[in-house]
Amino acid sequence: MEEERHTNNNHNPKPNPEILQALEALKRASKEVEVIATTSDDGGCSSPSMRALLELETGSDDLFSGDPLLSPLRHLLSELRSLSSSLPSTPPNKSIGTSFLNSIFRRPKSPHHAMVSRVAGSISAEIQSWIDRETLHRLVSALGSQFSDEERATLLLALETRASEGFDRGFQDTLLKSGAFSVVESALAEPGCAKVVRDRCAALIYALVRFNKDVFVGPVLMGSTIDSLVTIASPATLQALNGLIAAIKSPLIDELHSRGELQRLVSLLSSPDLEVQIRALEFALAIGYFGRKEAVEAMLAQGLIKRLLCLQRSELGGALIEMDSWDFPKEIGRNSDHGIHVGRLLKPKQGKSKQMRFLEARPFASAVARFAVQVEVGEGLRQREKRAIKQDILKRVKEAATSPVEAANVFAEVLWGSTP
Repeated sequence: MEEERHTNNNHNPKPNPEILQALEALKRASKEVEVIATTSDDGGCSSPSMRALLELETGSDDLFSGDPLLSPLRHLLSELRSLSSSLPSTPPNKSIGTSFLNSIFRRPKSPHHAMVSRVAGSISAEIQSWIDRETLHRLVSALGSQFSDEERATLLLALETRASEGFDRGFQDTLLKSGAFSVVESALAEPGCAKVVRDRCAALIYALVRFNKDVFVGPVLMGSTIDSLVTIASPATLQALNGLIAAIKSPLIDELHSRGELQRLVSLLSSPDLEVQIRALEFALAIGYFGRKEAVEAMLAQGLIKRLLCLQRSELGGALIEMDSWDFPKEIGRNSDHGIHVGRLLKPKQGKSKQMRFLEARPFASAVARFAVQVEVGEGLRQREKRAIKQDILKRVKEAATSPVEAANVFAEVLWGSTP
């Protein structure tokens, strides 16, 4: 029956935002009834939200008859109507004095009030399932047809938001039946797909891994997602990759190493795009923390320390030891997520630690020492491996430094701190 319904829907696959907007409005109405049913004298029967749900029930025979998946919602709406009919209505001309007395001598609510609240909550869940099915079906249709990039990006963002709400078995079942993951992964790998769509695909895949790692880590490791994220190498896809590393840890790093992707990612530290450089640094720090010996050594062999030193010498570099004597400059231009705009310093956002604000404005400060700290406190290496890697870092600092003074300063940071 599900396949038959999808076949019927494919006659008109064009996404219709009005349908989803109407369903969202009905879900909000059911949630409102769920709350006010236990707090109002009439169980919320006189509220606009209740009237909206009862109007939906009135047309349910025609609206729901062709879809067996909507049968539970139809029965719940019918039950809600029966319950609302059994509750007393609030007199429209009740006086202020009567309301005041009722607030003092309030009678306990009947069991019907709790039943209305329970049914309204179940209606909300069924409407959410309906929204999930519609959104997933429209997304699969949109990514496989000629739809605008804005429509595709909107649907991808809607699913990302839904997945970020936390685990829901019903949503997971609907998601798996829809085949949406493979469609999203294919769109991510499609060079002709718009950048905004591919970026949203990357964010959605990361959200799905956070939604349920047991289900989605396997497809990520075995499919084309990893290669696509590295190949695109936009700030958004690199952010998704860094998030996946934090979620999956060593298995993903091992996969990147086996595919030879670490060299390409290290080279991004020299990208002309500032945001890409920042994401590449975050990637290097994550590998230092989670990576095994082979992965960390592979990055060092690709000139990681030399590139980190170059970043430290840049306008956005320096050393964390400068933080106490550094005055935040006046804001220039518009804010960005990192307090940076076209390589110039901005006034970082308030409410954060001074160190965090310093690193937002000077993201490459003490880059080598920060990497060394991640290696030392991380979970990917044995203690003797950490000591060996630290010695290798110092050796490479000495080789890459432009002067003995620079080498001595970095040595001091690596050996004695001044890092997060």
